[in-house]
Amino acid sequence: MIGLESVMITGASRGIGRSVAIALAQRHRKPLKLCLVARDLEALNGVAEEARQASPHSDTLEVRVARMDAADPASVAEAVHQSEAALGSLEGLVLAAGIAESAPLHRTDDAMFERLMAVNLGGVFRAMREALPGMRRRGKGRVVILGSIASQSGAPYISAYCASKHAVLGLARAAALEVAGQGITVNVVCPGYVDTPMTENTLRNIREKTGLSKEQALEKILEDVPQGRLFSPEEVAASVLFLLSDEAAGVTGSTLNVDGGQLAQ
Repeated sequence: MIGLESVMITGASRGIGRSVAIALAQRHRKPLKLCLVARDLEALNGVAEEARQASPHSDTLEVRVARMDAADPASVAEAVHQSEAALGSLEGLVLAAGIAESAPLHRTDDAMFERLMAVNLGGVFRAMREALPGMRRRGKGRVVILGSIASQSGAPYISAYCASKHAVLGLARAAALEVAGQGITVNVVCPGYVDTPMTENTLRNIREKTGLSKEQALEKILEDVPQGRLFSPEEVAASVLFLLSDEAAGVTGSTLNVDGGQLAQ
């Protein structure tokens, strides 16, 4: 059961963040306040309306939106403070904002490296830093971070992305130990390739660089996946909801892989 009263979701305008918002709206049984944040306010407003429509208890669901640029420290702090002002101190924090770029390491310039670290690591670090004091005061909190299989393994041409996602996993484990005795859990969901705009961009880049068809590019990225398929955002959202639930109170500092067995090899 999701017993949380207030949850902020970053990267909520599309992909996994959007699916988490809708899944929470569908499954809440107690009054729930959501704050959806991302850079695109127009898209966020659309997701907020989808969430309201999806809720079987819409009279007990409150959905707010706020703009946040995960690469901008001031923007992250302001988004958390806006969420707390609207919802009260947060009980749940889902950190789904992220970007991916690729290049051979010797062609990965400082700007690309710093962009990936600023969004994928800095946005997570700063959002947790701002939200954890309120969770401590409540004596209750759930933090779920969207990592990647690249949090636990390497791959050619994504050295900066892998570095950012490995760092997120280390950050989560350290934070989990700091707050373990305070009713707060911190966990990471690590998906493989998910059917989202980010994966569409990956496939497009492969096609442009190799001349492969879309089907061939998809086959290439799935060749190391034992289940041989993309995963749906809804599958990943279900894992996030488990880690937000009362039943996951004893799970912290952990990773939950949604990868079709890829990391088991």
